[in-house]
Amino acid sequence: MPIKVSNDLPASKILESENIFVMPEDRAMSQDIRPLRIIILNLMPTKVETETQILRLLGNSPLQVDVELLQMVTHHSKNTSEEHLTKFYKTFDEIRNERYDGMIVTGAPVELMKFEEVDYWQELTTVFDWAKKHVYSTMFICWGAQAGLYHRYGIKKHNLPKKLFGIYNHTIVNNKHPLMRGFDDYFLVPHSRYTGVLTEDIEREDQLEILATSKGAGVSIVCSKNGREFYLFGHCEYDYDTLAKEYYRDVKKGLNIDIPYNYFPNNNVNRKPPLTWRSHASLLYQNWLNYYLYQQTPYDLEELKKMYEHE
Repeated sequence: MPIKVSNDLPASKILESENIFVMPEDRAMSQDIRPLRIIILNLMPTKVETETQILRLLGNSPLQVDVELLQMVTHHSKNTSEEHLTKFYKTFDEIRNERYDGMIVTGAPVELMKFEEVDYWQELTTVFDWAKKHVYSTMFICWGAQAGLYHRYGIKKHNLPKKLFGIYNHTIVNNKHPLMRGFDDYFLVPHSRYTGVLTEDIEREDQLEILATSKGAGVSIVCSKNGREFYLFGHCEYDYDTLAKEYYRDVKKGLNIDIPYNYFPNNNVNRKPPLTWRSHASLLYQNWLNYYLYQQTPYDLEELKKMYEHE
């Protein structure tokens, strides 16, 4: 089954050209089923690119997914046109009374700043608190994961000696967990960040569980034991050339940046990097959609209010 998006969202044509099943709004309206409702809080400056990456993974599923996009009004986007934001993105005031099966919070290029110094931090934490009663399960990515852990559990991020940059091998800590169902013993995930969290800080929190880790990249996937929060410190949604673009950009800026680890063939930056993580990325998103949204969320989303009135 497809993802349902606005008829003229730029990502639609790209995904259709890749044989990803995208359903136009008018066709979806004629189907007598309830699609999964997902809100994507896109904090990345390259919003169209990020939309496409995440929608690609959501679309590789037998479930119909109704996607909406959310922006922070307290931040002015320099890299995305106001026309695009106005046409395709909603504000928190527009969705505060809505309820969703799932929410995805992207990363953001602000990790070297203190959380409280980010211009939209207050608005972001308002959304985090709202999600407790309005969203069944939330997936946090990279800086979004660090922000979520900090706000909800007080877990701090720490600066790394240098940028963690490349494709890293990962192992599963709990191969019985539904999110890890069908995974191989080892799987690859791209990372691109200057900060991380300490394993011991995660282990001290009784409500959290580490699902996957990496010798090179550290703790990689964390979840809350009730299945309502998933924290991904890598970027499994990345395209094959995303790290290359980041590398070329940083070199052009004159930054002292290493070649992405385990990425370019023979470390030759002029060669096309292979795509080695897409199958596990698709499996991870399918598992989340199936086991934590489709199987768990009540058919009537208004029941979420009753389920979490005690929180």
